[in-house]
Amino acid sequence: MAEKLAPEKRHSFVHNGQKVFEWDQTLDEVNIYINLPPNVHSKQFYCKIQSKHLELGIKGNPPYLNHDLTSPVKTDSSFWTLEDDIMHVTLQKRDKGQTWASPILGQGQLDPYYTDLEQKRLMLQRFQEEVSFAFITILFRVLGYGFHLQSHDMFCMCFPVPFCLNIASCPSNLFFSLPF
Repeated sequence: MAEKLAPEKRHSFVHNGQKVFEWDQTLDEVNIYINLPPNVHSKQFYCKIQSKHLELGIKGNPPYLNHDLTSPVKTDSSFWTLEDDIMHVTLQKRDKGQTWASPILGQGQLDPYYTDLEQKRLMLQRFQEEVSFAFITILFRVLGYGFHLQSHDMFCMCFPVPFCLNIASCPSNLFFSLPF
């Protein structure tokens, strides 16, 4: 929901007139997008993600990127994929909500104006998440609605109405799924 109301904006890092990568960020992660060269097999690419360092490229060649990251990441939650001639690196932020001026330390920093816009966008995203959580908490604690876990890891809320769609597991009368 927060992504729809506060969408990410991709930023480009250009060096000597050539786009090196694009990137965006959410509260939780930084995403790097790199256009892959043609005629190179997917098994030839590699990506090594460390807490404060990123190295990636084509095996047997000098690395395309070999730089320190702006801030630490959770290596166990960070990963990379290849799809449609694009390498997508997802870096899980160690410090949720921190605004990064660039994924690579000292490379392609956003100017102060865009850093401020990015900070505001992330604050809006965080507010939207917290308001959604607060709303659900109020329904649970103040209004007394019950929550339980359903299949597909979706929380369902039971509302009292004259009939029930899932009599076996719903102590109330009607299921209403909350999408989050």
